[in-house]
Formats: sequence, C-alpha cells, structure tokens
Amino acid sequence: MTTGAQIPPQTTRPRRSRLGRYLPLGLAAWLVLEIWLLTVVAGAAGGMTVFLLLVAGFVAGAVVIKRAGRRAFQSLNEAIQRGGSPERGGGNGLMMLGGLLLMIPGLVSDALGLLLLLPPVQKAVSRLTERTLDRKLRAAAPGTLGDAFQQARIHRPDGRVVQGEVIIRNDGQGPGDEPTGERPPLTR
Repeated sequence: MTTGAQIPPQTTRPRRSRLGRYLPLGLAAWLVLEIWLLTVVAGAAGGMTVFLLLVAGFVAGAVVIKRAGRRAFQSLNEAIQRGGSPERGGGNGLMMLGGLLLMIPGLVSDALGLLLLLPPVQKAVSRLTERTLDRKLRAAAPGTLGDAFQQARIHRPDGRVVQGEVIIRNDGQGPGDEPTGERPPLTR
C-alpha cells in the first residue's frame, strides 16, 4: 500500500491555435522586412537620414502617447465628476497603439502607426474589432476565455452577488502559528 498523490494519466497536448502557430513566423518575417527596408533606405538616402527618421518616429510616438493618455485621463475625470461612465471609444486606445508603433524602430511600423492616427482608419479598425470580438465571444465554447464572463454570473442561479465579511479568529492561532492536534488528510 502506498500513500501519496496518484500520478495522473497521460493527457494529450491541446492543439495550438492558428495564431499560436503562425505568430512567431509572422514576427520574424516582419523583423526581416523592417531591417531590409532600413538598409535599402540607408543605401539610397544615407545612414544619418535613417537615424533621424528613427529618432523622429520615436519622439512623435512619445508625444502621441502622452496626448492620448492625457485625453483618456481627462475623459475619465469628467465621467467621474458627472457620476457616469466614460464615453465609449474616443480612439484613445488606438492612438496609443499608433504612438507605440511609431516608437518601435522601423519604417513599416511607422507607416502603420501613422495610419492608426487617422480618424477614419480608427473608426474602421474599432468597428472591425468590435464585430470580431462579438462574433468570437458568441461562438466560444463553454470553459474557454470567451465564456469567462458568463461563468462569473453563474455562481448563483438567480445571478445575485453574495455579500460577505471577513471574520478574524481570536483563538490564538495566527498565520505563523502551527495548529495543535492532528491534521486532516491531504486527499480530496
């Protein structure tokens, strides 16, 4: 007779998603494209021009992120003073993403960052993102991340939140004290 934890049976590894399979390949291709494009521009216009472009992109990205963050903070403060929630959208998140892409060294990322700063592109991207996210959440199988919001509401059949309070024990047992007596078994 042995005691201790039982060894779980061998399980098969879950299949990797398409994103998990192709994301590293896509990032590597994007990195190679950025380096190749920088060398082509450096050969045509000179290394100092490329350096100045990269510095200008970094500075512009920092300014954009700072402005978008300030606008988001002001929107939050106004909403708190009104007693409501901040208005939906506003494009601050996409502006911050555009600023981040400007800060990343490379000409392709700078072009994508500049595109994300345009209001029509922001509206199109936010609509596409909302539709995609809504479709994915509707199609999510039980037990997945998309079902997490529904699982949080299912704790009680009527959907109510159970209020509770913390009771501190005064029997002399603190967090570091060892309990006296026999311990219960550790099996489930």
